Amino acid sequence: MTAITYKSDIGTKQKALAINLNPEIYGSFAEIGAGQDVAANFFKAGASSGTIAKTMSAYDMTFSDAIYGVQQVRRYVSEQRLMSMLNHEYGLLIERLNEQRGATTTFFAFSDTMSALNYYKTNEGHGWMGVRFQVKPGGEYNDVVLHVKLLDFDNNMQQQAVGILGVNLIYACFYYHDNPLVFLLSLMDELSKDRIQIDMIRFEGPDFQKIDNRLMSLFLVKYGFSDAAVFGPDGKNQQPSEVLHKKHVMLVRGRFRPVINVHLDMLQNGLRQFKQEPDVDKDSIVVITELTLQSLKERNADDSGEIDEKDFLDRVDILCSLGQTVLISNFHEYYKLVAYLSKITKLKMGVVLGYPNLEYIFSEEHYKDLPGGILESFATLFSREVKLYIYPTLRDGVIKNCLRFYPPPHLIDLYRYLITNNKIEDISHYNERNLQVQTDKVLDLIKQGAEGWEEYVPPEVAAMIKDRCLFGYPCAVPSDAKEDVEVAEGNAEKQS
Repeated sequence: MTAITYKSDIGTKQKALAINLNPEIYGSFAEIGAGQDVAANFFKAGASSGTIAKTMSAYDMTFSDAIYGVQQVRRYVSEQRLMSMLNHEYGLLIERLNEQRGATTTFFAFSDTMSALNYYKTNEGHGWMGVRFQVKPGGEYNDVVLHVKLLDFDNNMQQQAVGILGVNLIYACFYYHDNPLVFLLSLMDELSKDRIQIDMIRFEGPDFQKIDNRLMSLFLVKYGFSDAAVFGPDGKNQQPSEVLHKKHVMLVRGRFRPVINVHLDMLQNGLRQFKQEPDVDKDSIVVITELTLQSLKERNADDSGEIDEKDFLDRVDILCSLGQTVLISNFHEYYKLVAYLSKITKLKMGVVLGYPNLEYIFSEEHYKDLPGGILESFATLFSREVKLYIYPTLRDGVIKNCLRFYPPPHLIDLYRYLITNNKIEDISHYNERNLQVQTDKVLDLIKQGAEGWEEYVPPEVAAMIKDRCLFGYPCAVPSDAKEDVEVAEGNAEKQS
């Protein structure tokens, strides 16, 4: 089946009818929660008998377990439930219809499990949606799985949004599978970002081998599908609530270009102190390294302000190799990040940041757009169960930390209040040698292929940079670059 050019003006009914009239496409629908609006769109478009083998909805939990099995995770709106639905429904298609029409048909199974707004409007609408499908008759199957937040404050509107999104997803699977960006953008056809958010999408299968799902996480945030996206050390995209629900979050933000010893010292010492908090369960901590869109745009190769996708993947390759879970966000301000995380977990959070970021947080100029100014931002940041751990900076020969921080006079009492109430704390037992190291200086040494840069980065990071020629490292080092250079030192104003 040949892909077609993306046309954003194709409506839901047109998409459903185009699929119905395509004799190759045939499959089943299994929908739990939020009605059966996806299948309904195909019925309403006409000629649905050309596409629909079966529709069903196992609303009752006992029926659902009997059909799809009892899941280890006893939640019916979950990725595990969705995958069991796809496995079951696609398996039935192949078992019952492959011999009869497999030579001329590209089979698909569409499933979703949703929690739409209840009658009392006491819950948040969200759910999982996926398609298992063939690109050519007799071919191996592919999976596309996504998690969606339903933002309409009306049950019927949420059902309608699910119906539109489902049609968009099925259409994209058959017509845009060879262009992942077009695939992603088309999911919003006839929808708006104030109606739904997609915070996780994953492509798997032989026809998606060239797709890097970490890049798809970046696209979700870059194109406004979500404010944040998460993937694990294995590079697999994860749904933020699945990872962080009922967990303590320990987070460090940085450009990580590249990861240097300073970053690990910040994280390890901050984590050590966080674990000592009396209200922190040591066994329920998730450590997150965060990249913001702004940090990805800074100092890129052509200085265009655009995101260099290779540079992004270089950074996350290293973070993943260190076993890090990575969060990509569009939250430049810390209070927005904390507000987002606080919707997912109510447990205490720790945020590690360098001394210059403490100065930034207390700079009122950053809150001019807020009616309540800095007090409004602090109400969001510090009213939550959050604690800031400050890593010191060497400035003009003086180690700058919380004890040597002097906010504007009218904010001194506010700062003392936060210190007294255990909201801000210095990181202790840090490696003083790290205060001499500046990230940008290390990057310059790497680009030069100069001797000695390896001592500023973890050994596994140095090996990866050399093996893969990352961050401009010259694999064939010119002889004139093989000379001693000045130690990467100076003030660490630009520490992460």
